[in-house]
Amino acid sequence: MNIKVEMANSLVGILHEHLEKEEIISLLEIPKSAHLGDYAFPCFSLAKQLRKSPQAIAEEVAANLTIPLIEKVKVVNGYVNIFLKKSVVSSCILKEIIHKKENYGHHSIRRNGTLIIDFSSPNIAKPFSMGHLRSTVIGNSLALIAEKNGYKPIKINHLGDWGTQFGKLMVAYQLWGDKEKVIQNPIKELLKLYVTFHKEAENNPSLNDQGRYWFKKLEENDEEAVELWKYFREESLKEFNKVYEMLGISFDSFNGEAFYNDKIERVIHLLEKEQLLIPSDGAMVVQLDDFPPCLIKKKDGTTLYATRDLAAALYRQETYKFEKALYVVGNEQMLHFKQIFSVLAKMGYDWQTGMAHIPFGMMLKDGKKMSTRKGKVVLLEEVLKEAIELALQNIEEKNPRLTTKEEVAKQVGTGAVIFHDLKHFRLSDIEFSLHDMLRFEGETGPYVQYTHARACSLLRKGKMQKMDEQLLADESSWNVIKTLESFPESVKRAMDNYDPSEIAKYVIELSKAFNKYYASTRILKEDDHKQQRLTLVYAVTIVLKEGLRLLGIAAPQEM
Repeated sequence: MNIKVEMANSLVGILHEHLEKEEIISLLEIPKSAHLGDYAFPCFSLAKQLRKSPQAIAEEVAANLTIPLIEKVKVVNGYVNIFLKKSVVSSCILKEIIHKKENYGHHSIRRNGTLIIDFSSPNIAKPFSMGHLRSTVIGNSLALIAEKNGYKPIKINHLGDWGTQFGKLMVAYQLWGDKEKVIQNPIKELLKLYVTFHKEAENNPSLNDQGRYWFKKLEENDEEAVELWKYFREESLKEFNKVYEMLGISFDSFNGEAFYNDKIERVIHLLEKEQLLIPSDGAMVVQLDDFPPCLIKKKDGTTLYATRDLAAALYRQETYKFEKALYVVGNEQMLHFKQIFSVLAKMGYDWQTGMAHIPFGMMLKDGKKMSTRKGKVVLLEEVLKEAIELALQNIEEKNPRLTTKEEVAKQVGTGAVIFHDLKHFRLSDIEFSLHDMLRFEGETGPYVQYTHARACSLLRKGKMQKMDEQLLADESSWNVIKTLESFPESVKRAMDNYDPSEIAKYVIELSKAFNKYYASTRILKEDDHKQQRLTLVYAVTIVLKEGLRLLGIAAPQEM
């Protein structure tokens, strides 16, 4: 049951000549103070149309507003303040949650409509740094949120496994590489070589020419170049998968840029056929109406990100027949994706309207972007290990008898890192701070996980015998109920805005409401209402667990 929709349905009957249902839903507010009601409908926007004062309109609306869920209506300063019947509404919401369980909040916007989501996509031969965390956890959460909204998500890790940087790395490996050291610690040593190359290239620009030459050899299937490239890719995937396993993230495809090499000529042919490809200073570009030209082929004949992204878009549409395709890539790539979508539109592909770039802010260190070229990286695997170790220490101190310490420590440690990222609006930059990331109090992942564990503990101690949805109408439990009722709306809003922070903020809000209820109510008191209180606790565990799942975070039953 969606109370806001129920309110809107009633108001439509009164205002249908003046406002559409969606307009009414958008106007309905939740008052800041409980004494002003559970919902408020402002009548100011109708004043000009009806040539009446907002107060007079509000009084007319209030006089005609009668539905079973409403206990009373008050008119205050042009607002219709609506007070709900707590016991009736509480019972309806609890019944729905307990009946649907983890399906509570599910929306069937698109029944099995395929949604492609391109995220994480680290460059091979480089370590998995904190800089990759944002795309990885935002993308994974959006895939889960999309599924909750009725889509069938296809998770693609579009590996950065092609480009001039690999030519540069081959040059560095041949000039300064120690094969034994590289075999022992591939990613660490390859990063050193990559950093050395860029330092040396500052004084010796000809190295960049050599890098371009070796990438050209790779594109032409030179045996030595291909062998080195395969080695870089295999070792990188081994390292990446360690991190993905720690985060509990999986993919449906690891097809990276290199996968599209044999599909690029088709893209160029199609562009030529549509007479879109034109020469420009020796290179080949597509002219765009609203953006700078999209570079398709360089002077030396090598291709670029744009060429491969066009090939990828065609392949994915033909393979998956997607309704939506999301690219979870940093906001510095906004222009790139605008160009890609514009080229596809010029090629006559209507399906490009379902494609969207989901930008996000940067992970900063000391106010600056982390740079692999300059060696300024913080390894994600090391941060996760430290978070897990700290979680284990906390468990040892507070609950030494816990039998699943290691498993819970992993859930809490990784949850702390993921939640710290996802609680921020995705477009905001985040300053990397290990101290803040690993805090276990305040608005953090461990706080929400602990709230869930506390609720589970109450259920074990209370030995709930039967569900009793006829909840008491006290103010403390009512605040929990209202928060539970708003979960489906948070799920929809997170999808509409492509923003997991909507869910993160929601689980914090629910945790606060429940902990306030816990502090003011003797939940396990042996009286006639104990089963009702435990039913509310059970509903909280269902929704908290599901909210955390949508963020890619586990919900331990004990901590």
